[in-house]
Amino acid sequence: MKVFLRLNWFFKERKKEYIIGILMLTIVGILILIPPKIIGYVIDEIGSQTLTVQSLLKWIAIIIAVALAMYVMRYYWRMMIFGSSNYLAKILREKLFRHFTKMSSSFYQERRIGDLMAHATNDVSAVQQTAGGGVLMLFDSIVTGGFVILAMAITIDWRLTLIALIPMPFMALSTSYYGKLLHERFGVAQAAFSDLNDKTQESITGIKVIKTFGQHEEDIDDFTRLSENVVSKNMKVARIDSLFDPTISLIVGISFLLSLGFGAKFIVDGQMTIGDLVAFNTYLGLLVWPMLAFGLLFNILERGLASYDRIQQLLSTPVEIDDKEGALDIRPAGDIVFNVDEFKFPGEQKSSLKNVHFTLKQGQTLGIVGKTGAGKTAILKLLLREFEGYKGEIYFGQHKIDDYKMNRLKEAIGYVPQEHFLFSTTIYNNIAFSNIDASKERVEHVAKLANIHQDILAFSDGYQTIVGERGVSLSGGQKQRISIARALLTNPELLILDDSLSAVDAKTEEAILQALKEERQEATTIITSHRLSAIEHAHLILVLEEGTIVEQGTHEQLMALKGKYYEMYQLQQLERLVEKGGAADE
Repeated sequence: MKVFLRLNWFFKERKKEYIIGILMLTIVGILILIPPKIIGYVIDEIGSQTLTVQSLLKWIAIIIAVALAMYVMRYYWRMMIFGSSNYLAKILREKLFRHFTKMSSSFYQERRIGDLMAHATNDVSAVQQTAGGGVLMLFDSIVTGGFVILAMAITIDWRLTLIALIPMPFMALSTSYYGKLLHERFGVAQAAFSDLNDKTQESITGIKVIKTFGQHEEDIDDFTRLSENVVSKNMKVARIDSLFDPTISLIVGISFLLSLGFGAKFIVDGQMTIGDLVAFNTYLGLLVWPMLAFGLLFNILERGLASYDRIQQLLSTPVEIDDKEGALDIRPAGDIVFNVDEFKFPGEQKSSLKNVHFTLKQGQTLGIVGKTGAGKTAILKLLLREFEGYKGEIYFGQHKIDDYKMNRLKEAIGYVPQEHFLFSTTIYNNIAFSNIDASKERVEHVAKLANIHQDILAFSDGYQTIVGERGVSLSGGQKQRISIARALLTNPELLILDDSLSAVDAKTEEAILQALKEERQEATTIITSHRLSAIEHAHLILVLEEGTIVEQGTHEQLMALKGKYYEMYQLQQLERLVEKGGAADE
């Protein structure tokens, strides 16, 4: 019953609905007692040859009236109880989804997408079943079972009632034991399902890579292994689950034998009529469902408890980066001052940034270059407030970035990541995602700035072309340019291009950069790139190595130093000559 205590907050919220539902269940529990008693009366009247057409019609009319009343009551308790359980599922899904949107990058690095999906589907459904079917079975077994037992004891014979109930404690003990086993095995089965869910999501997402490397057979084998593991774990659950019905049927069968045997003796002794024994056994038949419900209750509660624990464990994960009290509800603007003495990614021993200090005036462009792992992305992640815990200060305008509300900071930054994510919808909707109220003219304008407008018009459906899952139908360069257009739509104070021109040719790159320069004269831009042509025009260029700035200045100043930047530039110039004009847009 622990899960009911943990869901106490919800039952209080939906108190009215559950009270009405339980009241309807109680009325049904009372009404259900009437037909067996009428059957007993009719049998006794047949035996005494006093049954008439009028009395038979009267009993039939009463049964029909009871049936109609039960229909109405059952409709309303289902609306109240099952309707409330659906509302609980809605609340839990919204809580999970809202929680997911608040979590930082480290949260998703530690958890698999398939596991998170399992939380929002299977686990929520199990808790929903607890608040619906679980509540029904608890009160139905108590109310219906209680009323039936009282009717048997008071209206027929209390001695026969006690005899028929002798096997029932064994049912309570066995179902309780089964429930404990079920709780353990169901948790393991859910974990196995999460593994399979994650594998499915990963394989479908990476299907092109799998086929390219000819690994589809190996991937199928891996999927089959995980699928068999899910079946194996669920079979262990099923073995315990399958014990409930036979155990209950056996115990109820023993109760029937005891009632028939001792009931027959009471009839012979003149202490009971045949009609009473028929009514008693009919009542005993009505006890089968409450007893089954009692057994199923443990099954549902243990599943619900295991799933609710998993959901609560997820929801209890603290939000690492959130608005501080009294955070500024204004959109940041102005100079960027980056003074970080040291920063380490969570779980890392080595510093990702060390003594990185620079100032970027509003309207200027910053270029950041360096080898993979040099610290370029770390700078961008800190500006985006995806990580904290650094030594130092970062200002955007007159205030530190953590003084602003998160949503206001995000509004001021247009970010184009290295890995471009497009939604499975139209090109138009992908660009307008950052501002759904933008006009068609504005969408087309930013597409022109990103040098993708003509490409879009060449598609058969133009801006209404469906791009497919994660933009699968587009080339790398097209995805990059659509992502740039999406970021430009909000007219951000700070535009960050994280190696976002790598898949376009030199001519397209130059056209995009020139358009941005003309359009964003008063706005700030940060570009990280392995290709130095993308940052030659920058007002300030940082050369990073192992998380530290080894050189900084304009292109001309760095070339005059004849250091790291000079070496990189000369090498890339040589590569251009070898490639005779550069790589084509993919």
